[in-house]
Amino acid sequence: MTQSREEDRRGRSAAAAIVDAAFRLFHEFGYDETSVDDIAAAAGVSRSSFFRLFGSKEMVIFPEHDAILAAVEERLAASTQKSAILAVSDAVRVVLFHYIAEGPHARRRYQLTSTVPALRERELISGARYQQLFRQYISAWGDGSEESERRAELMAAAVVASHNHVLRRWLREECEDPHLEIDEAMAQVNALFAPDPVAAPRAIVVVRTDQDLDAVAEQLRSL
Repeated sequence: MTQSREEDRRGRSAAAAIVDAAFRLFHEFGYDETSVDDIAAAAGVSRSSFFRLFGSKEMVIFPEHDAILAAVEERLAASTQKSAILAVSDAVRVVLFHYIAEGPHARRRYQLTSTVPALRERELISGARYQQLFRQYISAWGDGSEESERRAELMAAAVVASHNHVLRRWLREECEDPHLEIDEAMAQVNALFAPDPVAAPRAIVVVRTDQDLDAVAEQLRSL
């Protein structure tokens, strides 16, 4: 058990060194000009160790998506129909705050995905995975009708768009309080897709009678 923990610790340490070295080299020399061998040498690990921890150079840029998706799925799975909207809002925060916790790495990744087409495509694919997960979850609480499925599709797209809007503002250093902004964005999404309130039924009664009005009112109240 102790040996296994020590191996895990060394693996995490090596992975962190590789990520740090990769982002530094990408910034200094460019993504295309930096090779796996360059990254491994700068991180002080072997080429085989690099590929054991990361399957490709791209995966150094996006190392945590599977773990984040698993955390999102776990949060959604722990909800009920009554708490579905809250679960979606919480799941969005899981993703956003992971990027914020990365700090400078997240901003460097944003610079890379803005300039390297292959990385931009990978990012779009990852975003589509989140949207599909949200759509499937929201759809599961629907009635299976075409209208319900369309609502799930639109809401999932709105959720991802809201997350991306706040994240990009933070990445560009235009957002001082991402916690507040994501709360406001999700409140807007929830307002757009909240069920229409059911108006209380009203009745207009026309009474022609010689009875005392107080007695008529009492009869109506009892009805």
